[in-house]
Amino acid sequence: MRTGSEPTTARSALRMRFWLSVWGLVWTIFGTAAFALVGRPGWAAACGVLWLVVTFDMAMILRHIHQGPHYQPGRDVPPYRPPEHRHP
Repeated sequence: MRTGSEPTTARSALRMRFWLSVWGLVWTIFGTAAFALVGRPGWAAACGVLWLVVTFDMAMILRHIHQGPHYQPGRDVPPYRPPEHRHP
């Protein structure tokens, strides 16, 4: 819950996660191909499974980025009001 005390420069790390996923995708594709070429089917399968996980994660990251301010509030999104505390 946002209380209004967040720094004005705070941003979501979704774009960083996206680029890290791209980096992981490149390495899993390379690993799958390299292990398949040198005749290591177990390692190629492991890299292939990791490739699927990275691809799914990237799809979820892109989905959250495209959903807009709900997941990435910008400077134009006002903070939520702090909850009112009731004393008994």
